[in-house]
Amino acid sequence: MKPHQHGPTPTWCAQDHQCKPVLGEHRSDPITVDLSGLARALLTRVQVANGAQHADIRVRLALHPNERLARQQLRTLLAGLDEVLGRAAMTVPPRTTGRRAA
Repeated sequence: MKPHQHGPTPTWCAQDHQCKPVLGEHRSDPITVDLSGLARALLTRVQVANGAQHADIRVRLALHPNERLARQQLRTLLAGLDEVLGRAAMTVPPRTTGRRAA
């Protein structure tokens, strides 16, 4: 890690125009999955000023021109994201919010 005004810069930080080290934010180079014109996903690791980290995920999916089929694509996408995010979140300890579950 390199020292900076808001603490050290992580070794994975891309240190390009998307990073805002003056504000304490660092971003990695994105990892891209590209399905030749059909779909594309970019995953970027982000660290904010308080040191917390998260994954920033952007997805673009070509939708079918038929509304019914486009809606089915979106349902399938959401179901898949729900499953993947749920599995990934299971590896992280739960955050405490100070509130109790009802």
